[in-house]
Amino acid sequence: MPQSERTELLKNVRHLTTLFSDWKAFISDYEELETGLSLVQDEHDPALEAELRQVAERLEKRTTHLELQNLLSGENDDKNAIVLIHSGAGGTESADWAAMLFRMYQRWAEIHRFKVELMDYQPGDEAGIKSVTFEVLGDYAYGHLKTEGGVHRLVRISPFDANKRRHTSFASVFVYPDIEENIDIQINESDLKVDTYRASGAGGQHVNTTDSAIRITHLPTGIVVTCQNERSQHKNKSMAMKVLKAKLYDKEQAERNAERDKLNAQKQRIAWGSQIRSYVLHPYQLVKDHRTDYETSQSAKVLDGEIDPFIEAALVKKVV
Repeated sequence: MPQSERTELLKNVRHLTTLFSDWKAFISDYEELETGLSLVQDEHDPALEAELRQVAERLEKRTTHLELQNLLSGENDDKNAIVLIHSGAGGTESADWAAMLFRMYQRWAEIHRFKVELMDYQPGDEAGIKSVTFEVLGDYAYGHLKTEGGVHRLVRISPFDANKRRHTSFASVFVYPDIEENIDIQINESDLKVDTYRASGAGGQHVNTTDSAIRITHLPTGIVVTCQNERSQHKNKSMAMKVLKAKLYDKEQAERNAERDKLNAQKQRIAWGSQIRSYVLHPYQLVKDHRTDYETSQSAKVLDGEIDPFIEAALVKKVV
């Protein structure tokens, strides 16, 4: 059996094993609650009532978890995710906001014990980042993060403004499934323009010593991808080709399913002013998703990676 098929099989076995274990725990809690309720009707026992309340709360959490797993049933939901963040108009303000979003997703990945691999990093002129491409490796990473695609808006007192005025910044997020091992995307070498250049910014001092960074332009579609984080041209080209395949696959799927591909429709609507979520840090604290109306005043926790409630609300409403 090829390594790719073996890896996919092991992933499926791991997922089914976890799902079976979660279901057994759900049944156990349900039976315990059912038995306890019949007992508490016969005799008033404050200790038993308190215990049953804990079981009921635990059962509610298990129900929510199983419902969420059921929602992650899309064709590529189980795949790793390739995420691109671009700062919008606004110079340093937007570049700093893009860096804050990058950190938010890094922290989210840490919470879920997922691995983050940096693929390309373009620093801002003064601070922050112009753009960043990274991969989140973990079961159902794409299924979760696909709900994050769109324009994100920040309102705050600018740390770069000596007059302490309030600024609004924008950054766009694109999320693609890593389908390299599962989908055969044919790319002709003659359709590619490959440029090499000297890397800059994050990645360690070794990336700045040779022309190892790669820029690939797919001439028929005009899609451009870059990678500069690895120390060799070969590795950077391999990573860039992975991103290119993901983008071409996404484009192909969108064209095939133009009527029912909501994700593609959302991406076509991405423009400054069509934000999916607003993060307000001044004059009050509020993070609100405009697709689901879910909101919280715990903006610091959200920016520290606690975005699961937003993801779950988006999955329930099937916004993508």
